[in-house]
Amino acid sequence: MGGLTLLLAGLAIWLIWTGRLQRMTAKDGMALGAALVGAVLAAKGKPVIGAPLLIGAALFFAKQGNARTKAAKRAAPPPAPPRNDDVAQARALLGVAPNADAAAIRAAHRRLIASVHPDKGGTEALAAQINAARDLLLDDQDRQ
Repeated sequence: MGGLTLLLAGLAIWLIWTGRLQRMTAKDGMALGAALVGAVLAAKGKPVIGAPLLIGAALFFAKQGNARTKAAKRAAPPPAPPRNDDVAQARALLGVAPNADAAAIRAAHRRLIASVHPDKGGTEALAAQINAARDLLLDDQDRQ
């Protein structure tokens, strides 16, 4: 049981170190805490108290895993096709012709982003708009 305690403590340290603990809900944190307490109690020679905590936490995480798997399997609705005025605005922003191919779109994006990149004194908002325009035009071209 001492090895299990060390394993759970290592898991908690890893979760904190990688930042995954920040994405945990309060229930996840309580279940992880209960598992740690259960492992410590079982290691100290009190398995009657520690085992239910460990089993309860294991069941909780198994149920959470099944719920996440089911949610991931649900298909998201397909994205709506871009409107013509959105595509026209994206072309105007990048300065490409309506019949531009993917290489021309990427070249225009590279040229423009080099001058307005946040590292070069530009704004993040403008860089995000330029990236979104490139993505929209490339997606629109793939649909055609």
